[in-house]
Amino acid sequence: MVAGHLQEKKGYFYMVLTYKDHEGKRKNKWISTKLPVKGNKKRAQELLREARKTFEPDIPVPTEDMLFSDFLKQWLEIAKSTIQLTTYSSYIGMSNSAILPYFEEKKIKLTDLKPKDIQDFYTLQLKRVKASTVIHYHAIIHKALKYAVKIELIPTNPASKIERPRQERFVGSFYDTKEVNQLFEAAKGTNLEIPILLGAFYGLRRSEVVGLKWSAIDFENNSLVIKHTVTAFNLDGKHIIQAKDSTKNKSSMRTLPLVPAFKEKLLAMKEKQEFNRKLCGRSYSKDYLDYVCVNELGVRLRPGYITTAFPKLLEDHGLRRIRFHDLRHSCASLLLANNVPMKQIQDWLGHSDFSTTANIYAHLDYNSKISSAQAMVDGLNFVIETPKEVEQNNGSIQPK
Repeated sequence: MVAGHLQEKKGYFYMVLTYKDHEGKRKNKWISTKLPVKGNKKRAQELLREARKTFEPDIPVPTEDMLFSDFLKQWLEIAKSTIQLTTYSSYIGMSNSAILPYFEEKKIKLTDLKPKDIQDFYTLQLKRVKASTVIHYHAIIHKALKYAVKIELIPTNPASKIERPRQERFVGSFYDTKEVNQLFEAAKGTNLEIPILLGAFYGLRRSEVVGLKWSAIDFENNSLVIKHTVTAFNLDGKHIIQAKDSTKNKSSMRTLPLVPAFKEKLLAMKEKQEFNRKLCGRSYSKDYLDYVCVNELGVRLRPGYITTAFPKLLEDHGLRRIRFHDLRHSCASLLLANNVPMKQIQDWLGHSDFSTTANIYAHLDYNSKISSAQAMVDGLNFVIETPKEVEQNNGSIQPK
């Protein structure tokens, strides 16, 4: 993150931007606004805000003789402006925790890096972390080296020649109809009531739940639009909460029907928030008036609050422990149990492609297997007799 402030110099406003270079050293950069101090403070502040958003620190050009670990650090700074900040945070965390310490110790030059060097790193990591984590390491290393090939520092990508570990298949937990209804009852009147309803009924992700706004709900045409998200992550030792008008992917931006029962819940929540606003007066937060999921003082629920408060609610009411994200899996399982086609479930959940939905929920699609079994029975001209029927027929199988 680039910090900054205004400084007066010779009668003009200057922007002083503070940032960390690729070695982690703090530096300042002075930029003239060309605005006289008198009568231009507001305009200078606007320029400062814009400069903080767009400023890119000077990054040394990677060279052939540098260590791979140094190249990776520089690539992470270069990639920062091309990927989501949450993704960048994840890349930095994984690189600092495992990739950089290993290759800094090995002191392997970028041009000397061989597939075996990378494979040895993966083999060692598999002794302490899951295959899925190593696959994330591979994604970072492969992308970095792909860039090295692009700018002609190396002829080929050595990460393309290694064997990725096989990812274990993830099977999420889910609640059945009875458990979901018990959960709804337990959440009544709490700050988790609306988040749980949104998660279990609409299959919303945590970021979509916290990011839902009143302006996205059309009470006249009975619809709600998922288009704003709130995410939390750690970067440079700071906990950051980011709100943005975008979703995980294009398919995640979707319009869902507002069913009567949920419409009543939301209208009651809106009325309650208006009451709390009048009751609390100046103590009520004005920063989150358009957000649906707020507490009694109008403060938007933090993503971390849902993560920690949800398991406590389950424990307090003797309910089976699942993650909040598993409500999304519960939603899919209930849709499948009621014969909703997989393609429609993809649209409902906002998956980017059909294979994602099919891979995650194929094991739950038991109804289609029953239909397949019945089709086989109907298509083949015989019946499978019980042992008693076989005995009655003297051991012979009778055709239909």
